[in-house]
Amino acid sequence: MISPGVEPAWILSQIDRAAVLLDDRGAVIHANPAAYQLRMRLPVQGKDGFAVLLSNLPTTAWDTARQDQRWSGFVRIDAADVTLAATLLRQPRPMDGVYLATFHDAAGNDGARAHAGEPPLALSREQLQQSEKMASIGQLAAGVAHEINNPIGYVHSNLGTLQGYVEGLLNMLDAHERALAAGDLIAARAGILALRERLDIDFIINDVPKLLAESREGIERVCKIVQDLKEFSHAGHNEPMRLADLHRGLESTLNIVWNEFKYKVRLEKHYGELPLAECRISEINQVLLNLLLNAGQAIEESGTITIATGSEGEEAWISIADTGYGIPQDALTRIFDPFYTTKPIGRGTGIGLAVAYGIMARHHGRIEVRSRVGAGSMFRVVLPLRQPEAVPVEA
Repeated sequence: MISPGVEPAWILSQIDRAAVLLDDRGAVIHANPAAYQLRMRLPVQGKDGFAVLLSNLPTTAWDTARQDQRWSGFVRIDAADVTLAATLLRQPRPMDGVYLATFHDAAGNDGARAHAGEPPLALSREQLQQSEKMASIGQLAAGVAHEINNPIGYVHSNLGTLQGYVEGLLNMLDAHERALAAGDLIAARAGILALRERLDIDFIINDVPKLLAESREGIERVCKIVQDLKEFSHAGHNEPMRLADLHRGLESTLNIVWNEFKYKVRLEKHYGELPLAECRISEINQVLLNLLLNAGQAIEESGTITIATGSEGEEAWISIADTGYGIPQDALTRIFDPFYTTKPIGRGTGIGLAVAYGIMARHHGRIEVRSRVGAGSMFRVVLPLRQPEAVPVEA
C-alpha cells in the first residue's frame, strides 16, 4: 500500500517530460511541472490545456492501454499547430486503474533541431530513445514509490518517538532550572531523581542516537533513489562523452529497478576491475536498465540474475544472465529488430533492445547474447574504454 505522502506523482515531479496521472475516467489526478508548462501553451477556444490534450487522445489509446498496458502514438492539435508524441500507460498494482500519460512536443523540437543542423533521422532516434526511457520510468513508478515509502515510514515513526523524548528532556531541564532558582538543590534532589526515573531518561539518552542514525540512513536512501531517478530520466542528447564509472552507473540502475523483481529474484554479483570508460553514462544506464528488466521479466516465479563485470584489453564488459525461460534460436537473429518481441502481449513493445542496440552502436560497442529455451539468457555489453573519434574527454 502506498502512503498518500509518497506517491508516484511526487516522483514524476522530478521528470522533465510532461507527465499526467489519470484515473480510469480520464480525470487528472496529478500533473508534473512540465505538464503544467505544456498546458499553458494550449488554451484552445477557452478549453483548459489538459482537456485539449486528453480529448485529442484517440479512443484506441485507452482501449489498447487497458488491454496491453501501453499505447504510443501522436496527438495533433491543429488549432495550436502542435504535434505531440504521446504515451499512455496503465499502471500495475498497487495503482491498478491509474494511467500515466506523457507528452513530448515532437514538432517543436523538429523545427529547433533542424535549424541547428541536426538531421531529422537523428531526432527521431533521440525521441524514440527518450520515449522508451520514460515508459520504463512509468512502469517502475509504483515500485520506486513503494521503495521510497519504506524509509519514509520509519523516519515518520522515529520523529514521533523523538518528539516524546524531547518533551521528556525539556521537562527534566525545567525541573533542574526550578531547583536552581529555589537555591536548595539538596531538597530538590529527591524530586529530580524521581522525575528522572519516571521519564526513563537513561533509556532516552541511549535510544536517541540510534533513532537519529536510523532516520538519517532512511533519508539518505530516499535521496539516493531520487537522485538515481533524476539522472536516469535526464535526456542525454547534449551530454558529452566523458570518463565514467560503469560500476556506479550499474548500481544506480539496480537501485531503480530492484523493487520490480526483488521478491522473486536472487541477485548474484561478480564484479571485476573496471577502468573508467568514455561514454554517455545516462545512455549506458538505459541499456543496463532494459537488460535488467528483460532478465527479471523472463523469470516467472523464482530464479537468479547474475551480474558480472570485467575488462579485456581496451574494452570493458558487463554481463547480465538470468535463469528464465530463454529465447528460441530462430528468434535470436531478430531480437534487436524494432518492434519485434518474444514477450506476451502487454509485457513487451519490441523497442527496448532496439534502443539498446542503437546506443551501443553509437558508442562503438556491441551486445552479445547467448540463450537456450528453458535455461535462460545471457546478455553481454561490451564498451571500448576510449571512443575512436577525436572527441574531447571531460574527466
